[in-house]
Amino acid sequence: MAPVPFEQVAFKMYLNHGCREEYQRRHDAIWPELVSLLKAAGVSDYSIYLDEEHDELYATLKRSANPATAELPSQPVMRRWWAHMADLLRCNADGKPVTTPLPRLFHMA
Repeated sequence: MAPVPFEQVAFKMYLNHGCREEYQRRHDAIWPELVSLLKAAGVSDYSIYLDEEHDELYATLKRSANPATAELPSQPVMRRWWAHMADLLRCNADGKPVTTPLPRLFHMA
């Protein structure tokens, strides 16, 4: 059986000023059903880092070439999580956090 191809993705999000502790608290209590959804869609090795000076969050993850990743924004659990986090982040009109893709300039395996 051939390994499932995956891609590494990096992006940034924008934390509202003064929301670091609450953002951390909510992620420390991440919903098991959200974790299950992400894993089932092929998302793994997901980390989020904070640039405290600019209130920017930098995320990295791996995702498989699984069509389910494209369906994540329409999943009820994902939509509820975004609503749960909306008061802490800059968000689009549809509730999805504003993200900026970060192109890879270097990788060492």
